[in-house]
Amino acid sequence: MKHKKLSQHFNPRDITWLAFNERVMQEATDKTTPLPMKIRFLGIFSNNLDEFFRVRVAGLMRAMNFKQKILSDTFYQPPSKILQKINDTVIKHQQDFDKAWGKIRREMAQQNVFIKTAENITTKQKEFVKQYFDETVESNVIPILLQENRPMPYLRDKSLYLGVAMRRKDWKYRSNFAVIEIPSRFVGRFVTLPSEKNEKHLMLLEDIIIAMLPEIFSYFEYDDFQAHTFKVTKDAEFDLDSDIGTNLAEKIEKGVKSRRKGKPTRFVFDKEMDKSLLEFLIRKLNLTKKDSIIPGGKIHNFRDFMDFPDVFNYKKPIERTSFDYPEFANNRRITDVILKKDVLLTFPYHNYRPVIDLLRESAMDPDVKSIQITIYRLADDSKIANALINAARNGKQVTAMVELQARFDEEANLRWKERLEEEGIEVLVGIPNKKVHAKLCIIKKRLNGKTLQYGFVSTGNFNEKTAKVYSDHLLFTADRTIMADINKVFNALRIPKENPAHILKNCKNLMICPQFMREKIMHYIDKEIEEAKAGRKAEMIIKINALSDHSLTKKLYEAATAGVSIKMIVRGIYCAVNQKHFKKEIEAISIVDEYLEHARIMYFYHKGSEDIYISSADWMTRNLDHRIEAAVKINDKNLKTELKNILEIQLSDNVKARILDKKMSNQYVQNKEKEIRSQVEIYRFLKAER
Repeated sequence: MKHKKLSQHFNPRDITWLAFNERVMQEATDKTTPLPMKIRFLGIFSNNLDEFFRVRVAGLMRAMNFKQKILSDTFYQPPSKILQKINDTVIKHQQDFDKAWGKIRREMAQQNVFIKTAENITTKQKEFVKQYFDETVESNVIPILLQENRPMPYLRDKSLYLGVAMRRKDWKYRSNFAVIEIPSRFVGRFVTLPSEKNEKHLMLLEDIIIAMLPEIFSYFEYDDFQAHTFKVTKDAEFDLDSDIGTNLAEKIEKGVKSRRKGKPTRFVFDKEMDKSLLEFLIRKLNLTKKDSIIPGGKIHNFRDFMDFPDVFNYKKPIERTSFDYPEFANNRRITDVILKKDVLLTFPYHNYRPVIDLLRESAMDPDVKSIQITIYRLADDSKIANALINAARNGKQVTAMVELQARFDEEANLRWKERLEEEGIEVLVGIPNKKVHAKLCIIKKRLNGKTLQYGFVSTGNFNEKTAKVYSDHLLFTADRTIMADINKVFNALRIPKENPAHILKNCKNLMICPQFMREKIMHYIDKEIEEAKAGRKAEMIIKINALSDHSLTKKLYEAATAGVSIKMIVRGIYCAVNQKHFKKEIEAISIVDEYLEHARIMYFYHKGSEDIYISSADWMTRNLDHRIEAAVKINDKNLKTELKNILEIQLSDNVKARILDKKMSNQYVQNKEKEIRSQVEIYRFLKAER
């Protein structure tokens, strides 16, 4: 009964996530989306789904072993029921995906862009394919013969495979089987073929390999081949062993290697695959009817299509390129501006360069003594990291908190840890059992006998690559109280074995997780509830990526019952459901557009003081209770107004906004107002302020 009651009051987190991914796929069918972006959205959809199965589905499968009482507040429904819903939804999404890709292929044909297969290439193209295979591909192709009496070979969960059924025509019944890993990591997924001047022909790497199967298996003299793609998704979680003699870096390295043994959570295959081969693979992978066995189209690992070749007659409008913040437009020193006033950058509308420039300035400034920064995800060739290295080489004391447990970036961050330490940078690795997700930097300099402190707080990673597509906010500031709070965070990170609460409890302008952000948010909501009950104005605007925390969701219900105006902009997971007894329903929308909405903003009317924060934390239990997160209060009146204007623009979106309702139907916001596409309007709004 408890599960039934919970399911009436909350939507399961994982089902609402699938609704978000459906919104991503909607963009691939939206008439207003340019063709290259449609293909990219299908790639994003596919990549999202891969990670969902590697983490969330794997977690649900493990959760089925726990007692139901533990699961109630976490999942809101029995994991077995959620897994069945996931399977049904994913199969439907796969069908919708195939339809979307079919429409896109027709649009591509209208632009004379074609993806060719082995069956429909010209003689000249066959010669090109053979030469390309011989010179570039063959050395990377390792066919593995499958046999009933041998174990299944190790299959990577991020790789695409070709399942090959081979026989001779004089064999009546049996076939031999093989698998080939598609080596797209080494030679790329797309090959441009010679074609007529007015056409552009591409071929996928797996189709080139299919065309060359007679040559690959020439030793066996097979004359009949059936080859189809498949992929396996595995449990990506790993348990950190509790050996006290093993440091965290060693545990992470060991854990990453253990992913090879992860249990398969999904098997996706071309529905045209040879039936006997399909049965063989399912049996050898120890899959059952309870697992996600999903028939699909010819093409898998669509995440590669996020980097589809630039072959279309489409150019991004020049007016949507990033522009300089007014104060930085005339090549002024970033430091000089920050020491005079707070500056709020909004990416990708504003150029990200000032963040890198500030660190570069600090690296060369003889008065700068130290730099402290948190690192969660960096670009592959990070300019941020290079600036920190230059600072260390110039004699600055540089401290970097590198989060080794950043999911899927563990190996990259291990490499960065080693590189930074080689350059003499002090690398912190966090607090046991708590990821450091806060985005903080503080710089100290001595000038005329005084210590000056300044830096930045952000909602997103310090990654210049993702800043081009992730919508985030970053506050440059020299506010003394904010700098004092950031110092407290780094002091706590330096003593990871101690409880950081006694250090962080006195933070004035930063809300910090895990100790104090939850109770501070609760306090703000309680104040709005008091005002609503007294008949006075009570309003909240919350922009986050996810809402799943049970206690905060219940507190929102309490506020809605009291009559507080609650407006929410939630990109992904949204577990709240409007109830009949609410005096004012929660108004919630999700915006999916060209840029990934990644910023977190909290606005509380607070008796007219209009307190507003930007934050690194979503309203999820993992963020609030198991991570080091930071939200900074915006004190500058002009910046508060700017942020509120941005929120109001997004709340007015009637082009890319979807309504978040109980059925998660993803209906677009429709009204008779002037068309407002918020990402376009925010660009115009910010550019007008130049």
